[in-house]
Amino acid sequence: MVHLVRHGEVHNPEGILYGRLPEFRLSELGRSQAETVGRVLGQGHDIVSIVASPLQRAQETAAPLAEALGLPVGIDADIIEADNRFEGRKVGGPGGALRDPQYWPILLNPMRPSWGEPYLQIAHRMIGAVYSTLDTARGHEAVLVSHQLPVYTTRRFLEGRRLWHDPRKRQCSLASITSLVFEGTTLRDIVYSEPAGASDPSQTGA
Repeated sequence: MVHLVRHGEVHNPEGILYGRLPEFRLSELGRSQAETVGRVLGQGHDIVSIVASPLQRAQETAAPLAEALGLPVGIDADIIEADNRFEGRKVGGPGGALRDPQYWPILLNPMRPSWGEPYLQIAHRMIGAVYSTLDTARGHEAVLVSHQLPVYTTRRFLEGRRLWHDPRKRQCSLASITSLVFEGTTLRDIVYSEPAGASDPSQTGA
């Protein structure tokens, strides 16, 4: 079993899309959510590997579980947040990039999407990381701590659904767990859970 964990809430008072920008840490609520994930996965699971995105918020989310199990946190750039040309900007609302004509040309193809890393590229790098950690943890369980879009794109890819979608309808709350259940290397089931509760899928960041 490979558990795809989305990081907890980020301290982001300006409401920008922080993407891959450094030094965006978990908020107080985010730290609490990470502790919840640590408690849930730290008991009754046979976890032998914990790997996180290089970004601070993912590392901080992985830390409580790693401490509880006495495991190191590996880093894998293949599960980092998706690249996005709106990074560092407010996207919606007054003063948001969507109202700025200079950004309109990059909004032409939402099915790719034209403003950032292609969905298929995200899915391929994430699937590579899943099978790599599956091999490492063969016969046991592993955890990958990543971000909303990579996790949700992976799920849609594995379920055979189209990759483009409405971001407001993603089922991938903060600190949620999308568990991939394998028999050997064959995916048998996908189980989604929200141990820290539901959150708004359109929340700025990811």
